[in-house]
Amino acid sequence: MHKIHDVVKNSPAYKSGIKKGDFLISINNNKIQDILDYLYLTSDDKLLIRIMTSDGYEKEIKIKNNYNYPLGIEFENPTINEMRSCRNKCVFCFIDQLPPQMRSSLYFKDDDYRLCFLHGNYVTLTNADMKDLHRIAKLRLSPVNISVHTTNPALRAEMLNNKTAGDILDKIKYLYENEIGMHAQIVLCPGINDGEELKNTLKDLMQFYPFMQSVSIVDVGLTKYRDNLYPLKCVDFTQANDIINIASFFQDIMCKKYDTHWVYCSDEIYIKAKRNIPDYDFYEDFLQFQNGVGFIAAFEKEFTEELNNIKSSDIQNLHISIACGVSIAPYIKKLTVLAEKKYNIKIDVYEIKNKFFGESITASGLLTGTDIINALKNKALGQRLLLPITLLKSGTDLLLDDISLSDIEKALNVKIQAVPQDGAEFLKIILNLN
Repeated sequence: MHKIHDVVKNSPAYKSGIKKGDFLISINNNKIQDILDYLYLTSDDKLLIRIMTSDGYEKEIKIKNNYNYPLGIEFENPTINEMRSCRNKCVFCFIDQLPPQMRSSLYFKDDDYRLCFLHGNYVTLTNADMKDLHRIAKLRLSPVNISVHTTNPALRAEMLNNKTAGDILDKIKYLYENEIGMHAQIVLCPGINDGEELKNTLKDLMQFYPFMQSVSIVDVGLTKYRDNLYPLKCVDFTQANDIINIASFFQDIMCKKYDTHWVYCSDEIYIKAKRNIPDYDFYEDFLQFQNGVGFIAAFEKEFTEELNNIKSSDIQNLHISIACGVSIAPYIKKLTVLAEKKYNIKIDVYEIKNKFFGESITASGLLTGTDIINALKNKALGQRLLLPITLLKSGTDLLLDDISLSDIEKALNVKIQAVPQDGAEFLKIILNLN
């Protein structure tokens, strides 16, 4: 049985009398192991839901499925049962590089294949056995997002510090044979899985196309908290160019054979290589967007198209500020200059150096309230300060250091607005049109 954490108001479950605190026993006489069972069984046209009320009374409830509305039952844990924690100790693990005394949830290392389908998480599959793979195939769960890093068995075992990690090609082959879609991620650690190792990994993964639908290569993120950890270095200018050249070689092969680029480098790698970001069409369906692949191209296109749609006007005395990470700042400045000229407004863009984790961390989503406040105090910020929504804990207004947006408002004496990862919405918020 699984305790029901909440029931969405006016949902089918709510209207049928299911209440918070009840226990879910079965659906259509099938017991529920986890969220995958729940989603699979609730896809039937007719549902027979057996529950035990909070006072111990069992009853059956019939619901006719309305595919326009979710059933409305919510559980405390997103997987319903216990989430699987990571069995690895990767040499590049970001969680191992966190400072002490942050919120406890940040230190939990998940490596649960079910979160691929719930939240798009990437998993190493080291704690997924053949029973799990059979289940993925049986339920037709797709795509599986796999943190591959290397296909060299010995090297993968070394990078993940897990002697069982070397069987990744066997698992990928099983998913391929069962026609399960996959996406792969390679965290590039210079001197370890780059160069010939990277070429071999891409060559191995290429044979599983079309079910291996895309591959991303991302730069390792290193904080200043690496005492007693494996000695790693960030990708530099020369290495970034080498990575792009290797990716380009395989892109050419895949374009000629299958009309797809297939393998993509993160925006950060292009920035470090001092190369232009590829144009929007290069990224096709943006299959690796959540890995920082193609974000800048998509954002620029959305912004400029909306800029052309919104008529020019003289907006009196509009002055706003934008705070963002070091990597994206030049691209944001380039776009805001266009808006300044067209609408006769003033926009100040502040790139915030990450003192909390170390200045090698340049992504906006890893900025803290403390760094933002310290960087912007005594600045004339105008009527509003815009911050990227990616730096907030989901569903809250808290940043990584538990400073809230309201805390920043008070410290800087300015109204704060969190902006989404959408260039069109970003422009509308700048112009106060939303």
